[in-house]
Amino acid sequence: MIQSIHRSAPRDYLARMTAEKPLRVEIAKRFDRDFFDGDRANGYGGYRYDGRWKPVAQQLLRHYNLTEGARVLDVGCGKGFLLRDLREIRPDLDVRGLDVSLYAVDHAEEAVRDAVFVHDARRRLPFDDGAFDLVVSINTLHNLYLYEIVEALREVARVGRQAYIVVESYRNEAEKFNLMCWNLTGECFFTPDEWRWVFSTAGYAGDYEFIFFE
Repeated sequence: MIQSIHRSAPRDYLARMTAEKPLRVEIAKRFDRDFFDGDRANGYGGYRYDGRWKPVAQQLLRHYNLTEGARVLDVGCGKGFLLRDLREIRPDLDVRGLDVSLYAVDHAEEAVRDAVFVHDARRRLPFDDGAFDLVVSINTLHNLYLYEIVEALREVARVGRQAYIVVESYRNEAEKFNLMCWNLTGECFFTPDEWRWVFSTAGYAGDYEFIFFE
């Protein structure tokens, strides 16, 4: 359900693979204004709501049968665009979101600002076992080191009755090259089989999807 959003953004892979990239990586990993709303070379180049997450929200609601009172947690929620759409479609949901970025949380969508907070996905989640009907984490976990990913996945599995994870991956050398050119914040670059091994090692049995840089 995520690949259509990924394909909607044009990317000049080679333009990012310059002598300046190490500096751009350092800037991006601060996850502050420069990453979200600064120069495109440092990250998103303006991370603004445009409604593109609404189809994903609709699919999540249908697939996971999220009805009145269902609780949803977004690990790595950014400015809360997905949470906004979930709440807009189903106002009776109990949505929560966390992100490592103070800037993103401070500039979260007004409609969900009450539901988001700063928290590092590498740390234990401040919720009871099985507290959520669905936990999602989209394009976040590959920004951690391997041992941190395993612990984060265990936490997702612990607090969520259902889960949906999206991570970046590659199936061939061309996609690997594009991924290495484009990514600024990633620490782990794995094939689908390697990711499946990580999921198994962590005891994660939820759903997952891969982003490919074709």
